Amino acid sequence: MPEPLIAFTRSIMSKLALLLCILQSIFVYAADYPELWLEPARSAAQLGIATFTQSPFLEEQNLPPVAERLPDNPPVILPLDDIGTYGGTAYIIADDIPMFFSHEGLVTIAPDLKTILPNLAESFSYSDDGRELTLRLRAGLKWSDGHPLTAEDFLFTVNELQLNTEFLPVTFRDFVGVELRALDELTLVFSFENPNPFFVNYMAQSPDLFMLPKHYFQDFHPNYTDREVIGERMEEMGFSNWSAFIFTSMQQRRFPDLVNQPTMRAYKAESLTPGLFTYKRNPYYFKIDPAGQQLPYIDTIEAQDIRDNAVATGQASTGQLDFSGVRMQTSEIPLLKLGERNSGIKVSIWNRIHGSDLSIQANLNYADEKKRKLFEDVRFRRALSIAIDRDEMNEIIYFGRGTPRQVTVLPNSDYFEPEFASAYTQYDPAAANALLDEMGLIDVNEDGFREFADGSQLTFALEFVETETPKQVSMELVTSYWNAVGVDIRMRIIDRNLQYARAIAGEFEMTLWHADRTTDILFPINPDFWVPRKLAASLAHWSEWSRWYLTGGELGEEPPPNIRQLQAWADEMSTSMDPARRVQLGKQILAANAENVWTIGTIGMAPHPVVTSARLKNVVDTGFWGWDIRWTMPYHPATWYLAQ
Repeated sequence: MPEPLIAFTRSIMSKLALLLCILQSIFVYAADYPELWLEPARSAAQLGIATFTQSPFLEEQNLPPVAERLPDNPPVILPLDDIGTYGGTAYIIADDIPMFFSHEGLVTIAPDLKTILPNLAESFSYSDDGRELTLRLRAGLKWSDGHPLTAEDFLFTVNELQLNTEFLPVTFRDFVGVELRALDELTLVFSFENPNPFFVNYMAQSPDLFMLPKHYFQDFHPNYTDREVIGERMEEMGFSNWSAFIFTSMQQRRFPDLVNQPTMRAYKAESLTPGLFTYKRNPYYFKIDPAGQQLPYIDTIEAQDIRDNAVATGQASTGQLDFSGVRMQTSEIPLLKLGERNSGIKVSIWNRIHGSDLSIQANLNYADEKKRKLFEDVRFRRALSIAIDRDEMNEIIYFGRGTPRQVTVLPNSDYFEPEFASAYTQYDPAAANALLDEMGLIDVNEDGFREFADGSQLTFALEFVETETPKQVSMELVTSYWNAVGVDIRMRIIDRNLQYARAIAGEFEMTLWHADRTTDILFPINPDFWVPRKLAASLAHWSEWSRWYLTGGELGEEPPPNIRQLQAWADEMSTSMDPARRVQLGKQILAANAENVWTIGTIGMAPHPVVTSARLKNVVDTGFWGWDIRWTMPYHPATWYLAQ
């Protein structure tokens, strides 16, 4: 071999060895956090904290003393590593705004992915029959404009918005049968038609649906303000009506009026110019650290509106962003780790809480009878599943650090059993071929692909949105595996709006989504990958059965008895006050999926890179990333600080 080629080869091998060492050192599956984060936050009085301090940033703002801005007995949040220092501007991209400062609700989520803790409420409790949930607000809480937070804000949001058909013509499923009353200005009582033990989970995961500042939004609500006056305001602001304006506000979408709206979060919008969003610290934020310092530590956030993954990755890898997560991709981990060596950034590998990065769904309610008959045949779904080489996918896409598995809950779930994850995941193309042969799907014309038993062409279209997880590269591999057993699959990437419309209408032959809702926060209330009870972009394998369920049999198609049994189990699981019975029912639902492969999984609990600058401190090294826990909510981002 020529000497230059030998030198080049040695250089490449050296780089590969370095990369292997990097990859072997960065993947972990357990989150790292203080044990106290699993318990209700101690209060200032409990810890003997009587003196409070604030950021120098607030000194010149003509505000009341910090002790008057805090609640009467503020909760104390223990930082991950250090008591932080005040000051600085953090630079992020707009997609990471919800990760850099979390929503604040009555209750919140602990980092064990299952425990619900008090937050704005100092306590909560259920009645023995599960039909009432009582919450006691912390005394002295204030919105970012200094106005008191009281039960009136929740009564307004729930009774005059969520349960108001003029605001929402179709009430959200989780609010159906809910009533809210106040015993006094600090005590709320939710009442339910049926026992509702998981309503508190919903409240923790979707806090933005429960509270808006009444003193601000009543000026835009026809119960309090003349409709003509509201109409004039809506025309000036560019909204079709008052409900569209308030709904947009509730969703925290960025539009000009957001700078005027009071918040309970750690930061409030200051400026929303094209391409750049600026947030300033909330001077009335209600949490403190163990030294009596009002949180958050960081004064200002500047968020660029960058929607290109490559640009975001480039900025993150060169230290231009203080925190980056949403746009980071598994495939970019090697590049980011090299940036860690050269740019002083820190690349932490969290794990996505998706039970599987792909939930591949064949439409069991498809209009074409011949294809529907195939999709309904469990042999077909099992054959497709065991034709997938998950170990190879894991090595190629995830550097061997994901977990081959079906679509099921995470291992730390109370509902988990190992066989739910391993069912029909063994790579066995010979057995897959045998199942397909048994169904009469034979390659009649010897073109390498199977035809229907009558000789007619058999081609499947699989359409999907490329978002959140590495779907396209995964499906390229899956397609090759299915082609190898004679199944002709044609991929097509579509946009999110089309995905939603076609999923709801039941028009897909096959599609896929990422399988979240696999923690004990959301699985018990949204077991929708395994039971047809919901219409959504993510659920296209049984939309007509879901429609039948949602309309009480008036629309859609009545499911067969085994599917009706799943629906009955899910209904009972969501209402039973017996924890053991709930676990039993959840396991029965997941066992049915393991046996029937209603949806096909590939690789789950996959590595996700979270990039921080060298100066951002108190961010967990190993965490879980996903919708179930609102990404960083359990990890107290208000305690992050910038080392000066």
